[in-house]
Amino acid sequence: MSASEKAKATTEQASGKAKEAAGRGVGNEKLTAEGRAEQATGDTRQAKEKLKDAAKD
Repeated sequence: MSASEKAKATTEQASGKAKEAAGRGVGNEKLTAEGRAEQATGDTRQAKEKLKDAAKD
């Protein structure tokens, strides 16, 4: 997995979790949804990189 892509994925996942938690805390559904979407983007990026690594082996 590319180090920069791995870092981006981890950052997106952590940021998404924080947004989701903040949205739930204040009752803001839009912020909660944005957090979930950001987590999904990070998950997708991570899965893509893992596939690339598996293809190399």
